[in-house]
Amino acid sequence: MIPRTTLRLTACWLAALVVATPAMANKIFVSNERGNTVTVIDGDSWEVLEEFPAGNRPRGITISPDGSKLYVCASDDNLVRVFDTETYEELHTLPSGPDPELFVLHPSGNPLYIANEDDNLVTVVDTETRTVLSEVPVGVEPEGMAISPDSAWVINTSETTNMAHFIDTSDYAIKHNILVDQRPRYAEFTADGEKLYVSSEIGGTVSVIDMTAGPPALTDKIGFEVSGVQPEWLQPVGVKATSDGSRVFVALGPANRVAVIDAETDEVLDYILVGQRVWQMAFTPDEKYLLTTNGNSNDITVIDVADEKAVRSIQVGQQPWGVVVQPN
Repeated sequence: MIPRTTLRLTACWLAALVVATPAMANKIFVSNERGNTVTVIDGDSWEVLEEFPAGNRPRGITISPDGSKLYVCASDDNLVRVFDTETYEELHTLPSGPDPELFVLHPSGNPLYIANEDDNLVTVVDTETRTVLSEVPVGVEPEGMAISPDSAWVINTSETTNMAHFIDTSDYAIKHNILVDQRPRYAEFTADGEKLYVSSEIGGTVSVIDMTAGPPALTDKIGFEVSGVQPEWLQPVGVKATSDGSRVFVALGPANRVAVIDAETDEVLDYILVGQRVWQMAFTPDEKYLLTTNGNSNDITVIDVADEKAVRSIQVGQQPWGVVVQPN
C-alpha cells in the first residue's frame, strides 16, 4: 500500500508539471495562390515557421478536426493535396474534379465537399477511401461552400448563376435555390444555424437568409459605404461570424477594409483598415483574433476581435488566398 505522504507528493508534482508545461500554440496555415506554397505561422509568437510547396495555384484550405491533416485545393493540379501539419510532408491526394477552388469538410472529418469552378459541379469525396461519392450539378462557376451546424445542408454559391444552392447531405440532392446579387463568393452560417450570410462580390452586398421558418428565405441585403472609397471597390468576399452571435465580419476586397456587422440587427457598425485586397478570413480557436489574407500586399492582418482593431501585419508568400488555424 502506498503511503499517503507519497501520494500527496506525487499529486503535487504532477500538478506542478501541468502548470509548468507551456500550452502549444496553434499553427496558422496560409495558401499563397501565386507562390504555389503554404506559409506556416506560430499562433503565439506570430513568427513565420515554414513555407512549403503546395502544388499549383493553392486556394481553398482547411484542416481535419483533430488538427493533424491539412487539405489544400491545388486548383491547377485538379486535385486536393493532403499534408501532415507537423512535418509538412504530403501524405496523399484526393480526387476533386476540375479546378477545385473552395471546399468544406464535414465536422466529423468525412466527407469533403468541393466546388469545381470549371465543371459546374460540387464533388463529394470520402476522405478515408479517397473516392468520389457523388457529383452534384450546380450553377455556373461554383465557388462558395458552407455546411450548416447540424450538418443537414451544404451550401454552394455559383458566381455566374448568382444563386445559393441548398444541397441535402442525406442524398446530395438540391432542395432549394435562392437568387442573390452578382457573383456570390462565400457563404457563412451563424453558430445557431438560424441565419446564412452570402457575399456578392460584384453586387456589393451580403444577402441574409433566414433558416428558421419553413424553406430558407431571403430576408435582407446588407450594403456598404466607406468615405473616400469608390463604391465599385466595395467587393464583399470572405465572411466570418462569431460563435456568440454578436458580430459578423466581411472582407471587402480592393476596398482594403473589413466590415463589422451587428449580427442581431445586421447593421454595419464600423470598417477596419487592413492590407491590400483582403480576401479570406479565419478566427483563432478562442476567437480572440481574426486573420485576413491580403492578396496584393502579400501579408495577413491580425485583428483584435474585442477591440475591432488591426494590431499586426505578417508578411507571407506571394498572393495569399486562404487561411486556416489549427484547432485546439
